[in-house]
Order: sequence, then C-alpha cells, then structure tokens
Amino acid sequence: MKDLVNKPVSRRVVLAGGAAATAMLAMPSILRAQDKSLKVGVYGGYFKDSFDKNIFPEFTKVTGIAVESVAEPTGEAWLVQLEQAAKAGAAPADVSMMSQVAMLKGQSTDLWAPLDVAKIKNAGNLIDRFVNKYPDGRIAGIGAVSWYITLVTNTDVYKEAPTSWEALWDPANADKLGLLALVSNSFLLEVTAKTFFGGTNALDTEEGLQKAFDKLAEVKPNVRLWYRDEAQFEQSLKSGEIPMGQYYHDVTGLAAADGNPVRSTFPKEGGIQDSGCWALSRASTKVEEAHVFIDYMSQPSIQAILSRKVGTSPTVKRELTDLTAEEFAAVSSDIEPIIPRYDLYQTKSDWLNQKWTELIVG
Repeated sequence: MKDLVNKPVSRRVVLAGGAAATAMLAMPSILRAQDKSLKVGVYGGYFKDSFDKNIFPEFTKVTGIAVESVAEPTGEAWLVQLEQAAKAGAAPADVSMMSQVAMLKGQSTDLWAPLDVAKIKNAGNLIDRFVNKYPDGRIAGIGAVSWYITLVTNTDVYKEAPTSWEALWDPANADKLGLLALVSNSFLLEVTAKTFFGGTNALDTEEGLQKAFDKLAEVKPNVRLWYRDEAQFEQSLKSGEIPMGQYYHDVTGLAAADGNPVRSTFPKEGGIQDSGCWALSRASTKVEEAHVFIDYMSQPSIQAILSRKVGTSPTVKRELTDLTAEEFAAVSSDIEPIIPRYDLYQTKSDWLNQKWTELIVG
C-alpha cells in the first residue's frame, strides 16, 4: 500500500498564492466563546506546508479553533504510535490523515472513534467510496484527499498516447517500462484484473489472484526498472531513457507544464485511484472540534482549493465544486477508476508479498 506520506507532494512545485476558503460555517456559540484547539496529523514536507499555508489559518479564522499540525512519520509508524498512545489514553494527534490499509488495521483494534454524520452536514457531498465504515456500519473515517496513478509516456518516443493498460504487455515495449516495485503500492494486480479478467472482483479467490499473477508475470520482459525512488523514474521518463510506465497523474502534469516531453493518460480501464481518510483517535478529547474540522474539510470549496493548491483529486462529487474542466483534468478524470483492493493488503499481505517476489520482481 502506498501511504500518503510517500506521495511525491514533497517534491511538488509550490503553486503561487494562498487561497482562502470563503464558505462560512454556522458554528455553535460555545466554540466561538472559548479557546479551542485541535491537533491534526498530516504528511510532512510540502503536503504539511501547503495545509499550514492554504487551509488551517482560514479554518481557524472561520471556526475559532486553533490548529496544531503534526508531521506524521512514514509508512505505518504513525498507526503504531497512535495505537500505543491510545492504550495509554493519549492522542499525539486528535485527527489524522490515514491510508486505507491503515484505516482497516485501526478498525481491528477499535482505534478510530466512530464519527457522527449528523454533526458532519457536508458528509453528504462525498463520493460513497470515500466514507470508510466499520463492519457494523459505524463510520470510521471521512475521505480527506485522493490521487491517481496513470499510464505515462515520453512524447518524443511515443507520438500517440496509449489508450489501454494493455500497452504494458505489448512486445513492442520490451525493456521500456518503469513500474512501482511493491505489490502494495503499484496495484498492478488490480490493473491486470480490470484489463484482462473483467474487474477486481476476479481477485476474490486465491485461484483468481494466481491467474492475475501469472498474467502480470508476462509483463516482465518489458520492465527496465522496478522503482522505489520516484525521482529516479521521473528523470528517466523525462529523458526518454525509460519512456513508459506508471506514475502520478498530477506530478506528470506539472512536469509537462514545465516543458518536459511527458504525458499522463487515463486508460479506458481507468486510472488507479488511491486515497486517505480523516480519522479521529478514540483517545482524543476533542470530539466536537474534530467533527467541525472534518465537516469543514468536506466542503466542495475546500476540496477545490486542495485540488488547486495541493494537486489532490476531490473526494466530493465533481459537480458540487467550481473546478473548471481544465482544473479537474489536472487532478482527476470522469473515467470510472480502478480502486485498490485494500482488504487484500490487510488479510493476505504475507502471501501476496511472497508471490510478488517469486513471480514478478524476483
């Protein structure tokens, strides 16, 4: 699973200017009358800087709730810290932005305090898949941001854009691909299932997973680089040394805007859409403030600011935002996305990693 922390926002070009959200919330007078504060965990580097500049000050101005932003460590280290702290009755952050796999793992220990949608009137703006629920229907998290991994090409080498993920398997592309190196951040099993086996439900059984592994193994002669270092692939894509692969739609768009010969394509099977949730630690005492914050972040106007300033795709319905067609295309697509099978990376992690090493990258 590619956690949000590894998302290449830390290397993004900082877009000029800080937008201010204009939407006002009807705040309870008790919140305005007292000093209120909230610790919010977000991913470090550019991501945190952008929230500190473009989002949190306006939130405080509108609500009277001061935000202390906390830089989350990489991987699942933050989940472990939250778990350990909760056992001691402490919360290093009240609300945190969590990956989907971390959300599932936190559910298993009841780490997330259930959210009350009656207090989050803007929750109705969200696309359904961005509402994370416990098995019993309690709401564990609300979609914070999402982003896409797409099929990218060097335009000097490929004059025409590919239209399908099938291009990864084309013998004409031998030794030309750069693909993400992990089963849990490349989501190539899902791509294989959607492209050749009718959809990701083909991965419901071990037999189906094995078929997907076998088909994906056919791509190996075309792979020049299984990359962990995103900067390495990005540079090779720009130079044409590795002229095709999978990469982040928004980052590729920024590179193209800077004059590099690269393009991002949403294949007919869809781009891969990954996402993260706002979740409330069960140890937090700031339940009321947390609900105000999540409600604020679920406004279409705020999601649009995130698209413009951070490069993330809206978790709310497109038609509710004021994003222009060009602004929306810079971060998203209307083509139905490929949604990662996060459940598999929780329940079958060891088996998947073993097979991945044996059959794909070994």
